[in-house]
Amino acid sequence: MSLSEKDIREAVEKGNTVLGIELGSTRIKAVLISEDHLAIASGSHEWENSYVNHIWTYSLEEVWKGLQDSYQKMARDVKEKYGVALKRVGAIGFSAMMHGYMVFDRDEKLLVPFRTWRNTITEEASRKLTEVFQYPVPQRWSIAHLYQAILKGEDHVADISYMTTLAGYIHWKLTGEKVVGIGEASGMFPIDADIKNYNQTMVEQFDGLVSEKEFSWKLKDILPRVMVAGERAGTLTKEGARLLDVSGELMEGIPFCPPEGDAGTGMAATNSVAQRTGNVSAGTSVFAMIVLEKKLSKVYPELDIVTTPTGSLVAMAHSNNCTSDLNAWVGLFDEFARIIGAGVDTDKLYGTLYRQALKGDADCGGLLAYGCLSSEHITHVEEGRPLFVRTPESSFNLANFMRVNLYTALGALKIGLDILLKQEGVRLDKMLGHGGLFKTKDVGQSIMAAAINVPVSVMEETAGEGGAWGIALLASFMLRRGAGESLEEYLSDRVFAGMSGTTIAPEEKDVAGFEEFMKRYVRGLALERAAADYL
Repeated sequence: MSLSEKDIREAVEKGNTVLGIELGSTRIKAVLISEDHLAIASGSHEWENSYVNHIWTYSLEEVWKGLQDSYQKMARDVKEKYGVALKRVGAIGFSAMMHGYMVFDRDEKLLVPFRTWRNTITEEASRKLTEVFQYPVPQRWSIAHLYQAILKGEDHVADISYMTTLAGYIHWKLTGEKVVGIGEASGMFPIDADIKNYNQTMVEQFDGLVSEKEFSWKLKDILPRVMVAGERAGTLTKEGARLLDVSGELMEGIPFCPPEGDAGTGMAATNSVAQRTGNVSAGTSVFAMIVLEKKLSKVYPELDIVTTPTGSLVAMAHSNNCTSDLNAWVGLFDEFARIIGAGVDTDKLYGTLYRQALKGDADCGGLLAYGCLSSEHITHVEEGRPLFVRTPESSFNLANFMRVNLYTALGALKIGLDILLKQEGVRLDKMLGHGGLFKTKDVGQSIMAAAINVPVSVMEETAGEGGAWGIALLASFMLRRGAGESLEEYLSDRVFAGMSGTTIAPEEKDVAGFEEFMKRYVRGLALERAAADYL
């Protein structure tokens, strides 16, 4: 049962709320939750990465401006709804887009612009580390960026004192603690699930690889400390409070949970931290996480091995491109509608076009599209060139056009998931979806179910809150550490027990249609790769 407005007001005044903030690729969102785990206020800030000197990046100025703006909007939402100022909360958690490269010198100066997950510029390092470790090291990982910088002889490497992620950076500046959650750490360097820490053998192997460089640091000296869900990871300092809340109302001393990546918060937000469960986050990029019962039989370059926030092994298929090109097409339809005086609000526009896709042919009528704005490691696309292709015989109508753009948003992801489900025989009982692709009721679920031939669920109350809500749950779990519950028990018994959702099972004709589309998709990849040579 939801709390009354009076109960929420008292909770805010007493500090019995929890704050979660996530820095995503296109939006920074702050969510305040109450004791019943539901969002009572939120605020967001839109932002975009920049492509500077062939690097996808965000400036530190943009980071803090966006963070402060999202917090202020959330605090304003609290004041407008409940008539009280937000001065304290029970706990805070931060998460952000995983991976990337942020390195600092002894004076805490950022040595090179933040290199985000979107940069696929570390192919040589990724390949060599995968060979040495016999463990998949994707190009996005922090260690791949570090080793690539070493291979290129970049001067800044000698001056590194600390290497972290975006979530780790924010946490450090607000608490003074150089730590990350284990899920976030697993996107920096391989994790040993038995000891819940970096794989010590691989740490030594890396130091051996670069020993001839005679750096003043060893890898263990510059990596953040690994923590697991439930542990306390520091408190908000006086300086941190002023940095987060420029109004000066927020009090210091608030405990923080370990900072996590968007993969870990997605698992928490969808109650998919137990074995044989999975979740898929579909927005600017798309990734699917499946919690494994055992290790995979071999190394697959298409897959990451990361962990849950408690350190259980997870197979992750990640595609850099999902809805960006799809959004561009919707924007084109919006522009046309406004030109003819028939403009509609965004939700209606997306809903109408997405639902039309369900009326299309199961195989998209022979149409083909690639929504690659950036490179794609699973399909070996070096540079993004969005393409739409049809033959004279294709059934070209709006329904099939929308359907093919939804299918292709999951095309690269499906290649990765097919390795798990078809080659490795990984068992998956349910997949939970979150992110923009699932906002229109039934559509994203139906398409995803067809892609993986597994039922797909969406929790209705929380579908729009995403990772910010997920990290708030992890912060809330930290406050209950003494209760003796596991994270799996906490989420199932306390957070999701009374929540409703919808589950859509795959339809045989749609599964067959998606498989037929994928044959066309794989054959046509030569077109997508060649496009960069001519455009």
